[in-house]
Amino acid sequence: MKLFLQITLIVSSVLLVLLVLLHRGRGGGLSSLFGGGMQSSLSGSSVVEKNLDRLTLFVGSIWVISVVGVGLLLKVA
Repeated sequence: MKLFLQITLIVSSVLLVLLVLLHRGRGGGLSSLFGGGMQSSLSGSSVVEKNLDRLTLFVGSIWVISVVGVGLLLKVA
């Protein structure tokens, strides 16, 4: 069980980083510093953004569950 949760934690961490990096920048943050501030009309639809948001929330919840699970298993052992 501990090995499964650790593997799930590593995979979900990598996926979460990739999914967050796929999001479009919305404001004057670091994304606009590197040229992300220029918006084009061909930059994607809102349906894709909604699905990306849902997938990011799902992977984030899997990540939180794995962190809590690994923490509980380490505390017991």
